[in-house]
Amino acid sequence: MPVRHRIRALLGVVLLTPLILVGCGTAQTAALDPAAASPSGYPVVVDNCGTTVTFDEAPERVLAVKSTSIEMLLALGLEERIVGTAFSDGPVADEWAQAATSLPVIDERVPGVEATADLEPDLVYAGWESNVTADGAGERETLASLGINTYVSPSACQDADYQPHPLTFDDVFDDILEMGRIFDVSDRAEALVSSLRGDLDDVEADDRGLTALWYSSGSDTPFVGAGIGAPQMVMDAAGVTNIAADVDATWSSLSWEAVVDANPDIIVLVDSAWGSAEKKIGVLESNPATAQLPAVANGRYLVVPFAVGEAGVRNVEAVRSLLSQLETVDLP
Repeated sequence: MPVRHRIRALLGVVLLTPLILVGCGTAQTAALDPAAASPSGYPVVVDNCGTTVTFDEAPERVLAVKSTSIEMLLALGLEERIVGTAFSDGPVADEWAQAATSLPVIDERVPGVEATADLEPDLVYAGWESNVTADGAGERETLASLGINTYVSPSACQDADYQPHPLTFDDVFDDILEMGRIFDVSDRAEALVSSLRGDLDDVEADDRGLTALWYSSGSDTPFVGAGIGAPQMVMDAAGVTNIAADVDATWSSLSWEAVVDANPDIIVLVDSAWGSAEKKIGVLESNPATAQLPAVANGRYLVVPFAVGEAGVRNVEAVRSLLSQLETVDLP
């Protein structure tokens, strides 16, 4: 029976009967034993944000949700495995633009469970845990019962036992290597990590003691990069002090009063599909309090695409971009 028919049948009884998960504990335990794995390296079993996911073979039909997931697959040369993309945060990096032209866009946000099932994917690869919920592409248990694996970018895990605290570049590189194992392209993943490590090692951090606000969204109250996520990691590597570094979160609301009190030397503006850098400049310059900040009055803005502020293959690029832009900013 096609997956889309099976899901409609399932949705009719899901509230009446427990979901039956694919596989069993003993099978998963055996898969964790390297001696039980096939010569090809499968099955690959991962503990993903607290959910055990078993890959009996490399995924062939992937729905990639969020830019970090899409770009991870593109960076590993896996564009032919992508049957759909959704909830993109903006254009992909120039180096993958040509490969991305043929990728089908399923939804500007997250497709529902039936739209997901209609694609008949063998994997939903999500950038956020919220992408694989009842309000998103479907709960992980529901999709598993239909033979559809789910995988969330590990650095996006929200449970305290799984969330990086704080996120480091080693966490990001480990995520890349895990995707290499899942898709049986470990050689590509290792080469990519080696290249990124080399680029990061070549970085010369700014040494002027500059402070910065990482402004992601919001007008009445700004939503900012806080102390344990990718923005903090990127700013640390660039030698810039995050004014929200003491906030124990990946992202957080921060009052404009706190921003004014901190008086950042520069402001990092996140450019996304739903909130342009220009819009954020308008917010800053129209607010009487923030308009008086020297960073605003003198246009000390650095612009980054949304995707580089999420843990992924473009984080090193973000560090280099900030440093390059700092060279052109008029600082006292």
